[in-house]
Amino acid sequence: MALKVLAVDDSKTIRKIVAKAFSAYDCVVIEAENGVEGLSVVSRDKPDLIVLDITMPVMNGIEMLSKLKGQPELKDIPVIMLTAESGKDNVMQIVKMGVKDYMVKPFKGEQLIERVTKIFTLEPKGTTAVNEFSSPFFSVYEDIQVLTLPEKADRSTVAEIEGNFGMAIKSMAAKGLSRFILNANKTKEINMLVVKLITSIVQTCEKNRIHLRFVGSAGLAAELKGFEETSGFAIHSSVADAKATF
Repeated sequence: MALKVLAVDDSKTIRKIVAKAFSAYDCVVIEAENGVEGLSVVSRDKPDLIVLDITMPVMNGIEMLSKLKGQPELKDIPVIMLTAESGKDNVMQIVKMGVKDYMVKPFKGEQLIERVTKIFTLEPKGTTAVNEFSSPFFSVYEDIQVLTLPEKADRSTVAEIEGNFGMAIKSMAAKGLSRFILNANKTKEINMLVVKLITSIVQTCEKNRIHLRFVGSAGLAAELKGFEETSGFAIHSSVADAKATF
């Protein structure tokens, strides 16, 4: 499974350096601009490693680190802290708080990778076996798995989607992905087959801790409200709008 890395820094340049450093490896890099956003991402995506800057607006790195260490389900996530030359006085404090390592900025991507390999074994891209499949209904948008439902769904179509959905979940797990969009913008008819399919997808995503969003028309939203199983679903107007809510 791909290593999931969270880069928390208010500098876009630093976040790019981190992302580029891991680009040759089987890793997924997600980003946050401050400690508050970082905590939200950690709770949502459960990264394997956090690269955390000390000096940030809204909530600095030491505050975020303190909150992480105070939560049993998050306290064991390894953290590499980033500090400016002038912030070396913070080093003893963060070491006592349990960081795995620290780096003084500026730094090179190769230096970061050297520190990370002391904690994890990094696999070059292309060496991890992944269950790939071909389906007209499934696609990947950036790092999000998307299922686009057809205009009309009969039993054979639903069966095909259900079979490929299982492979999609395995592929997501292998790639370290945790976000899924169900796009029903093309769907012109909602019947019990579709409702049961959607319900099954919801249950599977919940079981696998996958964050799910729905896309469809206002008419679709109205139709779904007519079924008890789907009456509480929030519907977004486009895949881009749904992506923005993760």
